[in-house]
Amino acid sequence: MGVFNFVKSGVREMMIARPDHLKNLLCFKHPDQNFPMYSQLTVDSDEVAVFFKDGRVVGVLPPGRHTLHTQNIPFLNAIVTSYTGGQVFISELFFVRMTPKRNIPYGDELGPMIDPYTGVTVTPRVYGELSLVVVDPVRFVIGYHGQSGFDDVDNDTWVKKLFLIGVRQTLGDLCEVDQVSLLLMASKTQKMIELMMAKAPDLAEMGVRIQQMGAPHINFSDGDKARLTAAADELGAADREVKKKQKMIAGARADAEAKQFEIDQKFQQDARYVQQLAGNYQSYAAGQAVMGAGQGMAAHGVGGGIAGLGAQAAIGVSMGSAMAGGFAPQTGSSPQFPIGAPPAGPLVTCGKCGAHQPSGKFCSECGTSLAQPKKFCTSCGGELAATAKFCQGCGTPAAGGRSPSVPPGG
Repeated sequence: MGVFNFVKSGVREMMIARPDHLKNLLCFKHPDQNFPMYSQLTVDSDEVAVFFKDGRVVGVLPPGRHTLHTQNIPFLNAIVTSYTGGQVFISELFFVRMTPKRNIPYGDELGPMIDPYTGVTVTPRVYGELSLVVVDPVRFVIGYHGQSGFDDVDNDTWVKKLFLIGVRQTLGDLCEVDQVSLLLMASKTQKMIELMMAKAPDLAEMGVRIQQMGAPHINFSDGDKARLTAAADELGAADREVKKKQKMIAGARADAEAKQFEIDQKFQQDARYVQQLAGNYQSYAAGQAVMGAGQGMAAHGVGGGIAGLGAQAAIGVSMGSAMAGGFAPQTGSSPQFPIGAPPAGPLVTCGKCGAHQPSGKFCSECGTSLAQPKKFCTSCGGELAATAKFCQGCGTPAAGGRSPSVPPGG
């Protein structure tokens, strides 16, 4: 029996590896510190082996099967013991997993927070899963795991506490930037994951990194949820009313712009018509009057058939001519008369009141007779016009004209 126990114990000491039931741990410390020369060390494909002596790292072995001998592994010279004749290595041996450890649950209350959208103070809870990966096995053992033999439970707890700090900040920033309530965070899951990963704690000094996270879940107590819902509904109604008014204003602005465009187009069209076809505004106005008169008569049933068309055309032409004459430019000092009332003859001046008026029998201002005595040239006896300054027959000045009672030459 003793022989079998010796053989069994000796074989166990010669075969060094992580036990299968502990392969899920990020770090496993081998319980023995004495390893015989020529021991077989098996390092799995997803881990590395780290040797420590007197609190400092001696060396790291990659995945594979290694025979512990100083000829194969030079750094083992630092841990070989001389009092055993160089046949035993004394070292702390850690197996550090290099693949991600997934499905690490996290969750806790985030403490009182003010919902940026509603202004309501609530205490949200968040839970989910994340994955952790070792990026520096030596730093991980020294700065995070330590050289004691505790398992991953304590490690995970510390990481999750650090992670929840970033989650709280991420939720507040996301709600404030997007102006949404904490109630609507479920609709922004992907963006929330990206921001949470960006704000994940920097664990480089501990040799680990949060690699991934699952969809986070946020919930509230019944009271917090009811208050958030009521406040969000009230603000939502106000927002809809504002958007409705904004839409009406935008529609009115669009209608005004369209009307202004129509007016501008009409103005440009009229300007081109005046310049290219009518040539001046008077002719254009006359043309518009013709068209307006015809349209008005047609609308009121005036003139039917060919005769009606002729009447419309005649009236239109008459109005057009009148307007054209009225808008015609005035030259010289000719007196102005209303449209359709041209002067009846030359103006005469009343000898009593001095009023200027067309020729007639009596003055329209004072009633004095407007009859003027005839005048004759003192030289040739020819009759002079009332306003003549010289005789048309001989050129004698008319100022010396005599009355008809004085015969010429008398």
